[in-house]
Amino acid sequence: MDCCTTSSCSCCESSYIKASSQTCPICKHQGMLVKNFTVKHIVLDEYLSQVGSNDYFLCTNPECDVGYYQGEKLFYKQQLKVPIWLKKDANPKYVCYCGKVTEDDIMEAVLKKGAKTLSEVCKITGAMKDCKCEINNPTGKCCADIVKEAFEKAVKIRKETRDCLN
Repeated sequence: MDCCTTSSCSCCESSYIKASSQTCPICKHQGMLVKNFTVKHIVLDEYLSQVGSNDYFLCTNPECDVGYYQGEKLFYKQQLKVPIWLKKDANPKYVCYCGKVTEDDIMEAVLKKGAKTLSEVCKITGAMKDCKCEINNPTGKCCADIVKEAFEKAVKIRKETRDCLN
């Protein structure tokens, strides 16, 4: 399924970041509910037996080292297979986990390869085409909003660069 050209992707049905009422036990920041199914695919194999059957919350504080939490049960970002894009030191900073597309890849598609539309960016980078977000993206949700945000950031930079040259 290609999220760039269709809206029938099941992972695109829910909003991207939805705050919960449960806060991170370390930083006290609002979290985002993530299905247990997703957490089991994201934690490193040596921690898989510790996941249990409950859903978790993703800590959305860029400064906090906690990836997932459920009550006092924590998985730190170092215990995850992939970096969480919203954490300040995420490297690489994926905007599309299924295609392993980074924010830099989006920038390059717009600034160096001349992509003018989101669809062109998707064709150049491979973003949003595999649609296995529930198992690849730490949020368990579609990356479309984040890819679009990176695209808009790149377009803004391109415009500012052109304005400076004129």
